[in-house]
Amino acid sequence: MLTLAQLLSSLFAAVLITATPGPDNLMVLGVGMSRGRWQGIVFGLGCALGCLSHTVLAVVGVSALIAASPVAFTVLKWLGGAYLVWLGIQALRSTGAGRVAASGAPAQSLRSLFFKGMVANAINPKVVLFFLSFLPQFVVPAQGQVGWQLGVLGLVFTAQAAVLFGLLGYFAGTIGAWLNRRPRAGLWLDRVAGAVFVGLGLKMIAGR
Repeated sequence: MLTLAQLLSSLFAAVLITATPGPDNLMVLGVGMSRGRWQGIVFGLGCALGCLSHTVLAVVGVSALIAASPVAFTVLKWLGGAYLVWLGIQALRSTGAGRVAASGAPAQSLRSLFFKGMVANAINPKVVLFFLSFLPQFVVPAQGQVGWQLGVLGLVFTAQAAVLFGLLGYFAGTIGAWLNRRPRAGLWLDRVAGAVFVGLGLKMIAGR
């Protein structure tokens, strides 16, 4: 079972990471601005639910790795920690120059937009690597039921992503215009997320 501290710390990190301007949330903002609120919300929910496929991969892969070799799991955590540190450094070096495009686009059904968002997230290899690096950070093998811990952590990440992406889609016009007028806001969000990534990565490498 997960402790309250595990849940809260993973939720805090997930919210910071999801709120940072990146490909997924900028796409949600773009869809919301160019097509409308409901379209942005539905596309965002699709992106969020795409995380479930990565959660399944993490549950199956990491659980099997722990059962086969605790040493291999330790190596995975070190590699995952190094990857998170690298992501953090990239975010800290970012210029925060991402802008939201709001050009007109051909009409698409809500169902089509939902599956487009879900597939775009599910087949992204960078998101697969991120989940395999991020979720084990909050797993405590000594508590047992590692698969359950990973599954719950993945659902927590997916749920907060659905809420944030839904809000991004709904307020797309306002948020997109605000970010485009204030590029330094994206810069500071990158700085915060970068610090979180580096901190998580170093914590994983240290094994604490």
